[in-house]
Amino acid sequence: MTWSLFAEYWLVVVLGALVLGQAGWWAYAKWRRKWRARRRSRIAVEGEVAAERVVQRMGYEIVDRQARTQWRVTVDGEPLDVDLRADLLLRRGGKSYVADVKTGDKAPRLTSAATRRQLLEYRCAYDVNGVLLIDMTKGRIRHVEFPLDPAQKTNWKQMVIVALTAFLLGGVAAGL
Repeated sequence: MTWSLFAEYWLVVVLGALVLGQAGWWAYAKWRRKWRARRRSRIAVEGEVAAERVVQRMGYEIVDRQARTQWRVTVDGEPLDVDLRADLLLRRGGKSYVADVKTGDKAPRLTSAATRRQLLEYRCAYDVNGVLLIDMTKGRIRHVEFPLDPAQKTNWKQMVIVALTAFLLGGVAAGL
């Protein structure tokens, strides 16, 4: 065997190994993505089942699971129907709630823009009295309120003036 033939043989072997290695890596990466998605899905389903027990213990009645609705929005003057699905519709004390069940470390946080946007969308689209975020990682239910009317914004200066005036008038009245 000549040196040139030997080098060509090893070049083919090395290139073949690199191609097979890359194909193996791609197959492994694809398998890992599917495995992680299945795992997240399983954890989410388990969280929703556990959430049902938690809300029932807290006195909520489950009205619907995976509650679907259509929300009509207008885009450039044209109506667009958006399909939504919330985890739970609940009732307690004559009030109705839409609930979203979250698991994991990041999703249940209200600092997460995606979570806030989803809850706000539910508040606008479902005909309910309130929105609940059920954090199954910590096992707690959080009532989330969105001031939808700009007139409801808190005027802190006005609140301080009212509080000080009440305090002063209370002191004057107590001194009389």
